[in-house]
Amino acid sequence: MSERMAGKGTRLTLDLWHPNCWAIEATSEYDGGILAHAIYDAPTAGVERSNGLFTAYGESVDEVELLLDVIADSELTGDVLELQERFDSRGKNVAPGPVAREFFLEYDPSDMICPQLLKQGFVHGAPTQIENGRERWEVWFAGARDEIQDRIQAVMDDTGAEIRVASISSAEGAEPERGRRLDTLTRSQRQAFELAREEGYYRWPREVSTRELAAELDISKTTLLEHLRKAESKLLDPQ
Repeated sequence: MSERMAGKGTRLTLDLWHPNCWAIEATSEYDGGILAHAIYDAPTAGVERSNGLFTAYGESVDEVELLLDVIADSELTGDVLELQERFDSRGKNVAPGPVAREFFLEYDPSDMICPQLLKQGFVHGAPTQIENGRERWEVWFAGARDEIQDRIQAVMDDTGAEIRVASISSAEGAEPERGRRLDTLTRSQRQAFELAREEGYYRWPREVSTRELAAELDISKTTLLEHLRKAESKLLDPQ
């Protein structure tokens, strides 16, 4: 009989870029974003293509339509089948933008990074969000916490990806350690980090944009991102 075991586990948010990704290329040049929901095998035997379910979202219909046109024209994609707006069971639009279009897309599965993440023990826990040429992955890691960096490096070596840990938490002992690390931040870094946390920047779906956070702090978007990156670096790696 198999034995059930309780482990702490580690939850991470990965901010990453990888080559040959149609979603990264599209959102790096155009406004709006994409949610990746699920991947399906191509229905025709012997055809090395996969079908995925996605949502394109943005601030306006024109913005989303342009993004869909760019995706359809990409050399990395096949057919795009546009569906209706995506809603959850309560009738609420679950995409981060006010306008959303759900679609199926055919593309080459060899361009996907998720098999390499899974190979290294990172289990996908929520739809992937792609904005500004970056992907945001919510994953679980069941191994030892001190193995995480080596596993991430293995993914980068295998794929040519650039991966940054945006957040990390475990089931036990997180709060006292978090308090100690917060004390290492400068006033500007802590102000930016706390505002981002309170406004929902680290939630999924993301509830505030970097542009909005920068405006509230009366600083540029570049300065805000620099404060957040330095804060996250100190909070995730005290050394």
